[in-house]
Order: sequence, then C-alpha cells, then structure tokens
Amino acid sequence: MYPPIEAHDQGMLDVGDGNQIYWEVSGNPDGKPALIVHGGPGGAASPNWRRHHDPDRYRIVVFHQRGCGKSTPSAADIDTDLSVNTTDHLIADMELLRRHLGIDRWQLVGASWGSTLSLAYGQRHPERVSEIILFAVTAGRPRELEWITRDVGRLFPEAWERFRDAVPEEDRDGNLAAAYAKLLKNPETRERAARDWMDWEDTHISLDPNFKPSPRHQDPAFMMPMVALVTHYWGNDCFLKEDLVENVGRLHGIPAVLIHGKYDVSGPLETAWQLHKNWPGSELHVVDEGHGGLAMIELLAQATDRLSRQEATRSTDPA
Repeated sequence: MYPPIEAHDQGMLDVGDGNQIYWEVSGNPDGKPALIVHGGPGGAASPNWRRHHDPDRYRIVVFHQRGCGKSTPSAADIDTDLSVNTTDHLIADMELLRRHLGIDRWQLVGASWGSTLSLAYGQRHPERVSEIILFAVTAGRPRELEWITRDVGRLFPEAWERFRDAVPEEDRDGNLAAAYAKLLKNPETRERAARDWMDWEDTHISLDPNFKPSPRHQDPAFMMPMVALVTHYWGNDCFLKEDLVENVGRLHGIPAVLIHGKYDVSGPLETAWQLHKNWPGSELHVVDEGHGGLAMIELLAQATDRLSRQEATRSTDPA
C-alpha cells in the first residue's frame, strides 16, 4: 500500500429521494480516474482505500453508498426509508457522481459487495469504464445468498443454528436475511438482531488462516447501518433483475483483474472462476487467503500500477 494521504477535495452530493452521498478525491487532480466501490452492502470506506493507487498517477475517487458512512440519512435510523436504496439507485448515484466530477471514464475497483455493484454498473454503462479490478469476488446471485445464509452452515452447524434460531420460528425455513431485516425494524429487537448477524459474519469468514475478528463489527456506528443494508439487499436478491455472470459479455474488451481467496467460504471461488471463463481476456489470481488479505492488497496495487503504465504507454505511442 502507498503511504497515507489526505483527500484534497470532498463534498456531499444530493442524489434525490432525500439522500446525500459523501464523496472525496485524493491523488493527482489530473491523473487517471479510479472509483473505489466499497463492500457491505453498508460497509462504507476507510481512509486506507486511498492507498491502493499511485497518488502521482491516479485521481482516486471514494464515495460512501446510500445510507452508510458519512452519507445521509443513515440506515441505522429506524425511520430511514430503504425503499429508495436499491442497486438501481446506487448505479444512478455513481453516474451522477461521475458527471459531477467531470469524468469521462474511470477504473472501477470493487471488493466483495463492491464487486457485485461494479459489475452491475459496468454492464449498465460499459462506455464509462476503462478497467475493472475486483477482489473477494461476488455477483449477488440467489445461489450465493442462499450459500452464505444457509448452506455454509454445514461447516459451522452450531453457530448456524444460533444464527437461524435468533429469528422467529415461523421465519426459520424462509429467507433468513429478510427475517433479520424485519427484526431490525422493531426497536425492541434491532440491537440484538444486529449483533447476532455480525456474530455469523465473523463465523463464516473465520477459516482464513490469518483471521482476526474485526473490532468495528462490534462498533454500533458501523454495525447498525451495515446490518440494516446487508439484510435489506440480501433479503431482496440484491435487487438484481439479471445474472451478472451470464451477462458479463457486455463488458467484452474492458480489461479485468479478478483476485480471490482459496479459503473464502463466504464467497466461494466458483463465482470468480465462472466470471473468468465467461470474460475473455480477464485475469484470475487465486491466493492462499480468505475473504480479503495482504496478498490480495499486493496484487491489487500491482494491477493498478500496471494498468496506469499501460495507459501511459498507449498515450505516447505514435501509432
């Protein structure tokens, strides 16, 4: 990672529906544009996201998706209207931000849910994407959501039973994310439901050999908006109308780097592999990690460096 840097420009963008999204720009104001698409849904983006690109070569754009981080209103507020927080809304927000910043095309860098959102945005607006780098790759398909909320319980049966039994008995055989979302709408059950959800999050990422529980998973300022948004999105199949893996042909010709962990049981390698098979010219790197890690970060930085050098070479080629 590059040394820490500060943003040189930032603001709040009115995206409609009573929502304002936080954005910031760091690095070279005249550099190659790159958009950071954080995970979650609802994970926001830490200052470390500024450190994966060479600040002399890149104009690094970070934003917080609706309802989380510094964006308002927060999904942590029980009265926040989440009906206007869908994948289509987030794609529209990204386009509005691109136009607001005067950017023609940008590189997308997405992690976990951010990879799903990057794929969805790219397939909607391929002419606005220069390259795509994804790690801890997901595509928001129903089979992935069923895996992470139910099937992976075969590896952690005791923890999964606690996770399942935290919802009312009549909801235990149905959509568990939707059942948790319902508990979060009740002032009497919401805090306990959020903690139960986060306990399950920490469980299914724990097979990474270097796993350490994240302290922010117990911080209400992070936990409440994230759990509200992840259950909202997963309970509604990520609001996706089409299969992003089957339709990745829409991104033909866009350079792509996919980075995934061999030990990622939260999002098995299957999705990254199928994307790679369906995406001619894409690169797939498999590392001995789980749902994130230092090897992924190193490969990400190498990819951003290489892509910026390739663009510089093309721009100086007299042909």
